[in-house]
Amino acid sequence: TLTLFLSTARRARIFLGNYGAHCSWKNNETNRKQTDAMALIQSLRLLRPATRTPVARLAQSFHVGRPSGASVQDGAGGKRQKKDRVAPEAEQHQQDKSVQSEEVRISEFKKMRLQALEEVRERGVIKETHPRLVHRKKPMSVPAFRKIWKDAKLDDPSNAEVVTLYGRVQSVRLHGNKLVFVTIVNEFEKIQGMINYRNLGSVPDMNIDTFKLFARLIEKGDHISITGKPTRTSTGELTLQAIVLPELLSPAMEQIPQTLTDPATKAQKRHVDMMVNPEVADVLRMRSHITKYMRDYFHDQSFLEFQTPILAENAGGAVARSFTTQATEFPSKELSLRIAPELWLKRLVVGGVHKVFEIGPAFRNEGIDGTHNPEFTMCEFYSAYTNLPELIDRTEELLAGLARHCQELIDTKLTSLQPIDQSKFARPFRQLEFVPALEEALGFRLPKLTGTDAYSELVAVLALSQIEVPGGIPPTMPKLLDRLAAVYLEPKSFEGPLFITHHPTCMSPLAKSFVCPKTMQLVSARTELFVNGRELANMYEEENDPAAQARKLAEHRFFGTGKDAAPLEADDPHPLRDAPLDKSYIRALEAGLPPTGGWGCGVERLVMLFSGASRISDCLSFGTLRNVVGLSAEAPQNRSESS
Repeated sequence: TLTLFLSTARRARIFLGNYGAHCSWKNNETNRKQTDAMALIQSLRLLRPATRTPVARLAQSFHVGRPSGASVQDGAGGKRQKKDRVAPEAEQHQQDKSVQSEEVRISEFKKMRLQALEEVRERGVIKETHPRLVHRKKPMSVPAFRKIWKDAKLDDPSNAEVVTLYGRVQSVRLHGNKLVFVTIVNEFEKIQGMINYRNLGSVPDMNIDTFKLFARLIEKGDHISITGKPTRTSTGELTLQAIVLPELLSPAMEQIPQTLTDPATKAQKRHVDMMVNPEVADVLRMRSHITKYMRDYFHDQSFLEFQTPILAENAGGAVARSFTTQATEFPSKELSLRIAPELWLKRLVVGGVHKVFEIGPAFRNEGIDGTHNPEFTMCEFYSAYTNLPELIDRTEELLAGLARHCQELIDTKLTSLQPIDQSKFARPFRQLEFVPALEEALGFRLPKLTGTDAYSELVAVLALSQIEVPGGIPPTMPKLLDRLAAVYLEPKSFEGPLFITHHPTCMSPLAKSFVCPKTMQLVSARTELFVNGRELANMYEEENDPAAQARKLAEHRFFGTGKDAAPLEADDPHPLRDAPLDKSYIRALEAGLPPTGGWGCGVERLVMLFSGASRISDCLSFGTLRNVVGLSAEAPQNRSESS
């Protein structure tokens, strides 16, 4: 049996009475007793280490449903084989080793905090370490508090109204034994709290020992509430003067460092990185403001936001390697996470939603680098009766407005980020036609790109001209043209935003085509926007001829890209020859898709542009897929981390 005596003395003691190597019940006893006993043992895990050790040993030796060394009755009254018992000495050694391993994991800081919290509980300073939040008449955020009393004189704080502020402790400063200044952060803004022992004289059971005990208890990272009145210090700083002892809401059991620079630790402890390095949180906050601005922009332009399927039989839209899975409801079908929402959104246009947009996740089972992650966020919009020049005009309007809005945020809220050069986003943006510009850069005319021998002819001309393609000659015409554009055209966007227009039709299977009067090449009514060498947005007039669309998709199953898609590499081990043709989309076009302009942009790339982030991982809440998968690993010791 287990006898528990919880004393009312200064420290709780646990006396373990007579119990065998195991505590167990027979199967025919109720599950309630078993559950209650296990819950009781688990509830003791927050006790002092000296007391926790024998309890941990007991918990590890605890087996529910079978007496020690006894046979277990099966449901039919028969017997299963008796399990051999482990030698008591070996079992005790295993238990001791496990308990010691658990103790090693507890940092010295955590041990100190546990002891301090136990002491203040015993002294009655706090009742519990993680209390439920008590309703207050005047709860207020720090930003609201600063806004209300920013310009108030506050000559006599005794006449000011009482408010309660909540926040995380950023710093604690002791001034003697009777005065403490605490800086708390709430909604990314700071406020100073002043706890003066002289002002707490009317508080019941308040004495100097209790005050000093609480002052020594508060640590950086704790969540507390301060109830008091607004005042100003002698230096004029707006301050909340406590009228009661602040309440501890949630203590930090992990020490918050002063600096954090080690990349591995930053990835493992993103939450700490956000607390220590303001620019980390500011980039993510910028992302939130950007998506809100875009939603507001589209709503103001009479667009409707729809959510389209993420899991379906066809990945949809762009040609890229998809993530596949199965559903228990359809065990014989292979399902895919969507690559893009494009085909779904165009079905909505067919259905009469003539202005539609979506901001949501997309997935591509491809590599991870500075600008690509298998999971990312796309913004796409489709507008009926809209042509390419109108798409370009809307893009310039959106980007210029975003640049101004983000700069306002940097000036007021996201102050750790670098300013934005507004001159770069002056309208109109520069435009460059794909084929004429590439011919000028290469020094020769391109062969007719729709011809059956166009690829071999272009490769031969490149060889005769002694032009080397970085990374070698890609195996298809679309990939070769894309590689040449990356070398000769896209770098021009470092001078300012650049629209590269009218790509050869083989590069754009979902776009309408026409013959360019300058080059007599069959090109697409398409443009890509590049800024600082990176593709930012892709837009085109949508192909709405069902027969032409079916032919283009069938041809493009061998190669190509879609909106915001990076081309597959030449050594791709999973060619797209067997990629399913979305016949249901072709049937939807039979119902009539009006002339429609479509636009797609990766949200993370917008965030990189306006926040100054150099890697896509900085724009994702918990980094790239590599970081997310690695979260289960033990974080390495951070040599660049100081307390």
